[in-house]
Amino acid sequence: MLKAYQQHNGGGLKGISIGEADALPEGAIWLDLLNPTLEERRKVDGSLGLEMPTRADMEEIEISSRLYQEDSNLFMTAMIVAQTDTDLPTADAVTFVLTPERLVTIRYIDPQPFRTYALRCERSVVNAFRADMVLMQIVDAIVDRMADILEKTGSDVEIISAEVFSPMPEKMGRRDFQSILRRLGQKHGLTSKMRESLLTIMRMLTFLTQSLDNKANKEVRAHVKTLVRDVQSLQDHSSFVATKVGYLQDGTLGLINNEQNNIIKIMSVASIVFLPPTLFASIWGMNFHHMPELDETWAYPFALGVIIISGIMPYLFFKRRGWL
Repeated sequence: MLKAYQQHNGGGLKGISIGEADALPEGAIWLDLLNPTLEERRKVDGSLGLEMPTRADMEEIEISSRLYQEDSNLFMTAMIVAQTDTDLPTADAVTFVLTPERLVTIRYIDPQPFRTYALRCERSVVNAFRADMVLMQIVDAIVDRMADILEKTGSDVEIISAEVFSPMPEKMGRRDFQSILRRLGQKHGLTSKMRESLLTIMRMLTFLTQSLDNKANKEVRAHVKTLVRDVQSLQDHSSFVATKVGYLQDGTLGLINNEQNNIIKIMSVASIVFLPPTLFASIWGMNFHHMPELDETWAYPFALGVIIISGIMPYLFFKRRGWL
């Protein structure tokens, strides 16, 4: 899908969908390619006189393949997270091509910041008359969204921490550690994707700062510096959240080991408690003819008493030593 955004009646940006037979508007400031077809890519390439990166190019991990300049055109690729409200968050490459007149975005995911910014354009809230301003506003929306995600993730981790370490009344039963580990794994995966995304955005902003002209883009450079500080603070916060998630995973596994040790301890004590009664029952269960006590009337209750006492004494011994 190809959409072109241009100023509407001198006001905010308005987006129009471009069909296969339609030409690109001359005054378009932002061209957004979402899952572009070959024809749409060729149309943009022919209009700008550039060769847009393919998906294989976007997935390259080398810095030189993600951040480079051709004449006055900047090619920047960053990992952007999406589907963060689901159990399967994802991150994919999004390429920003900044030319002196236009901004081109190429993406194969639909993150919420792009949808939010497009809706703001439809409501004529966005006021941008240059391509670099549109880029700053989109990156600003991405950073704001990531801040919200990190804030929610931190709150969820705090809830899990209280669930793991807070005392639990007896009537509530045992904690579901499998569910806790599953939730912690999801938070760990999301945090890892967030850290990767923040790293690539920081590299993109650094490259953009070095590439912009000092005189012509003073406002944009100031905006970039603000975004750099915001991303740095988010990186620090994401590291803190990741460290806490790792600590909770270790703590949960430790509690699981303690429960397993308690179960093994109880079973070991039970086997030792029942060992003496088993011994006496085995002796009196032998088929010998010459066992004098078996002919006495008191032999049966005496045997039962010995068996019971031999089971109680080990239990009392373990209890007194504090092993139970």
